[in-house]
Amino acid sequence: MSDLRPVAPSWSGAADEFVRIEEVVKIFGDTVAVNSVNLSVRRHEVFALLGSSGCGKSTLLRMLAGFEEVTSGRIFLDNEDITSLPPYRRPVNMMFQSYALFPHMTVEANVAFGLKQEGVPKNEIHERVFEALDLVQMGGYARRKPQQLSGGQQQRVALARSLVKKPKLLLLDEPMSALDKQIRQKTQIELARILDQVGVTCIMVTHDQEEAMTMAHRLAVMSEGQIVQCGTPHDVYTFPNSRFVAGFIGSTNLFTGTIVVDEADHVLIESTDLARPLYVSHGVSEPLGMEVHVSVRPEHIRVLRDQPESDANWGRGMVSHVAWMGSYARYQVRLDSGALVEATVPSLVLAQTESPALDEEVFISWSNDSATVLPS
Repeated sequence: MSDLRPVAPSWSGAADEFVRIEEVVKIFGDTVAVNSVNLSVRRHEVFALLGSSGCGKSTLLRMLAGFEEVTSGRIFLDNEDITSLPPYRRPVNMMFQSYALFPHMTVEANVAFGLKQEGVPKNEIHERVFEALDLVQMGGYARRKPQQLSGGQQQRVALARSLVKKPKLLLLDEPMSALDKQIRQKTQIELARILDQVGVTCIMVTHDQEEAMTMAHRLAVMSEGQIVQCGTPHDVYTFPNSRFVAGFIGSTNLFTGTIVVDEADHVLIESTDLARPLYVSHGVSEPLGMEVHVSVRPEHIRVLRDQPESDANWGRGMVSHVAWMGSYARYQVRLDSGALVEATVPSLVLAQTESPALDEEVFISWSNDSATVLPS
């Protein structure tokens, strides 16, 4: 019997470069859609290209698939230069945003289509099709037509059709965009499980940060055709390298100020946003007197009734908005300086104390190691 699980995922070991993109450029007329991108993806890794519409991520994916020609640069897959290969000669499968299932064919026929085109023997087609359908838990729907399936079920069929050909590289174009939020959140985890189980190398494109952080081992944030930061979801979220990344990956509070103390293990920043200085427990490369921004994530902000005893990292203000989100409450506090700060407070914390109310005077604070200094 054929096997869709040839190798267990091993991306976290030594860097095993499987996809290599070298100085790739794509120009449409006067528009540079992709600008000198360099990127490496490991074998069996799930990698996400994340960015807003028009950033170049989908164009880069289409060049990997061979649907767009590379203006300049090279693309290598498993040490083979595939830059000039047509799509049908690449060991690559792409799952489209719309799933692109044939409406007149059954689920079984949709999944078998590519194998029949390749002339795979009939008995092998049957085995491989039902192995793929069982993998995505759709074996009982083989005789149905796409219109008889839910959006999530259609997505599973499209994934089975992509996996059944055993591609070296699987490309996913906005894989969850056709699903509503509740189904999307559940499907993200399930799809990540399937990809890990199969061990296929996968590059996905998404504008949804939650999707990228849930499914990907690593991700690259793109803007204006370039990669601005690449790393694990944890590292990119915790240590953004710019204001753009800090604001794009999650939400953050940005305080603008000037470096007044610069030591190897900390910096002190004076800001008009707060009456007290900002203390950040890491060094920076920027010199004294330079204007910088300090990023503090909402989940690191404490909302207090009593004034903190610390000499730094706190401010006073008024609760201007409260939104109850179930597992947490989102507070917006208007500081005395006029700056607006957002804090997310877990429900467990709120249950242990009386929650600050709208228009109530409060104090906000955060720990020294909860902030990141970003250049202007």
